[in-house]
Amino acid sequence: MLSDVIDLLADPVDGTPLRAGDAAWKTLVSESGHNYDVARQGYVTLAGGAGLRYSGDDAEMIQARETFLSGGHFAPFVEAITDHVGQALDDAGVADDAHPSIVEIGAGTGYYLSHTLDSIENSRGVGIDVSVPAAKRLASCHPNIGAVVADAWSRLPLRDGVVDAVTVIFAPRNAAEFARVLSTEGQVIVLTADAGHLAELREPLGIIDVEEGKVERMIAQASGHLVPVGDPESVEFQMNLDQASIAAQIGMSPSARHIHPTVLAERIAALPETMTVTARAAITRLRRDPHLS
Repeated sequence: MLSDVIDLLADPVDGTPLRAGDAAWKTLVSESGHNYDVARQGYVTLAGGAGLRYSGDDAEMIQARETFLSGGHFAPFVEAITDHVGQALDDAGVADDAHPSIVEIGAGTGYYLSHTLDSIENSRGVGIDVSVPAAKRLASCHPNIGAVVADAWSRLPLRDGVVDAVTVIFAPRNAAEFARVLSTEGQVIVLTADAGHLAELREPLGIIDVEEGKVERMIAQASGHLVPVGDPESVEFQMNLDQASIAAQIGMSPSARHIHPTVLAERIAALPETMTVTARAAITRLRRDPHLS
C-alpha cells in the first residue's frame, strides 16, 4: 500500500516529500503544493510536467506476462534475484529488525517483487512501471507494495538515499537515478538476458537473438554512477514449454509488437506440441561509485 512507503516517495517535479492529501488517501500532496490523484485501484501516477512519454505494455501484454510467470517457468530467475537482494542487504549491514526498502523498476505484475518481499522479513517495496495495466495489478499483488506509474528514464519519484535495494529485471536502467536514490551501502541487482536466451525459439519464430557483450555494455554505461560488486553471475536452466506457454512468453515481450499476431500464431502452431527451451541471463550487482559526493 502507498501508506507503507510514503516516506520513500517524492514529487517527480522537484523531489520534495509527499504526504497523504486526505484521510482516505485519495490524493498525494508534495511540500511544494503539487497534487497527485490516487486511482481507485490504489496506484498513483507520479510524472513530471511533461507527463509520460510512452505507455509501456498494454493490457494484453500484461496478461501474457501474468500467464507465463504464474506457470513457474522463470522460478530460477525469481529465486536468484531474491537471494541476491538478501546478500545485498547483508552486505549493507541492514539490521534484522529494520524495514528494508526494495524498489523494482519495470515491476510489471509484481511477480518478482512479491516473492522477494515474502522472503525478506519486514521488507516493503515500491513497484514502478510506466504501464497503467501493470500498475493496476501491482497495487493488489502484495500488501507491502506501493504501486507507482512513472518513467524510469526520468527523475524517479523517490527521495534521495532512501532505497536499500533496486531490482531491474529485463527492464530499463537509469544509473544516475539509481545512484541518487540508493542508501549509502545500497545495491542495484540487475537481471539481463544473455546471448542464447530462448535460443530454440528464435529461428522458427523469427525473433532476434540477444547481442553479445550486453552485460559489459551495461556496466560501462553505468560508469561514473555505479560500480560492480563482484563478477556477474550466470543463471541458465531449461524449460519444457507447450505452445500456449510459448505464445504467452512471446506475448509478454517486445517481439509481440514486431510480429503480426496472425503470423506469430501460424509459426507457433508449426512448433512441436512441447519444446525444451533454454533460459539464460546474468545477474549483476552494483553499488554507488565511492567517488560520488
